[in-house]
Amino acid sequence: MSRARVARRIAAGAAYGGGGIGLLGVAAVGVLLTEVQMAKRHVGNGGSDEPPPRADGLYGLQYPGHDGPLRLTMLGDSTAAGQGVHRARQTPGALIASGLAAVAERPVDLRNVALPGAQSDDLERQVTRALMDADRVPDVCVIMIGANDVTHRMPPTRSVRHLSAAVRRLRTAGAEVVVGTCPDLGTIEPVQQPLRWLARRASRQLAAAQTIGAVEQGGRTVSLGDLLGPEFEANPRELFGPDNYHPSAEGYATAAMAVLPTVCAALGLWPAEEERPDASRREGFLPVARAAAEAASEAGTEVTAAVPAGPRGPWALLKRRRRRRLPATDPTPSPDTTQDQDQDQAPEQDTSGAAAPDPAANRAT
Repeated sequence: MSRARVARRIAAGAAYGGGGIGLLGVAAVGVLLTEVQMAKRHVGNGGSDEPPPRADGLYGLQYPGHDGPLRLTMLGDSTAAGQGVHRARQTPGALIASGLAAVAERPVDLRNVALPGAQSDDLERQVTRALMDADRVPDVCVIMIGANDVTHRMPPTRSVRHLSAAVRRLRTAGAEVVVGTCPDLGTIEPVQQPLRWLARRASRQLAAAQTIGAVEQGGRTVSLGDLLGPEFEANPRELFGPDNYHPSAEGYATAAMAVLPTVCAALGLWPAEEERPDASRREGFLPVARAAAEAASEAGTEVTAAVPAGPRGPWALLKRRRRRRLPATDPTPSPDTTQDQDQDQAPEQDTSGAAAPDPAANRAT
């Protein structure tokens, strides 16, 4: 069965009920569990239990901000939280916030409610926290989720159901939503065959189904699968953190470069001509399931809703945006003392800054 059909089946199951043990089957899951236990003996010995640095605060204070700061909220698991690095400026939230400030020429107020170890069923709690203050509804939310769903055997229909509900609540509240879909778990260095093949297949199937669920609720998605694929696999010492599981600072920068253009596009900060499909980059309008399947296999590919319905169901626009380079200059974020302190993550605030991208510098995917 093609990945597009599998993704559509998972998304349909999420919408209308159903589930079960998932796509791998009982026998495959047994093998998967055995290999997971073996991998755990090697993964996590580099201090991954250390809480991620807290990067909440204002970025881009050098800009006037006459209209007030843009509000960015990060939701999801340890990847969204930035686990595996030691400085706030190295987390994906800080990188995206400072990049957004540079493009918008406006301060950005970052809040991170992500929780290391979270699965998609924790998104309901995170969304509630993100929307707790009706006067501070985020302008844009970035969700990174899915890896723990695969490793904890959450049925993919249930996973997509929770993600879709989260996107729907955020969009109804008025926030734009960008989802970084499930990374390719087949690239984790200590993982051996057959787990590597099974993990890659399961994570890519989930990523495609997440895309359908998120796009149908008005969100946009960016594939993280291949960002944790060829680049991470080719440079494991550079792009993985000390525990060989969570990304390093360079790894998070790679992911942030891919997500930032979609965040900017969601807020209408990109020129109109860049929003049109570019045939030379193999961009175009596709049935949403086909677009989701293609995106799951290619790093940084964006999918967004286009036409509500067609002969083959809803259609989506698939774009392969240019990544934004992140120079080494570090503006200092100012902690926002008006935000409540998360009981789930309370590491000391790091005010050393975040890497700001150069809006004029592009690097093709």
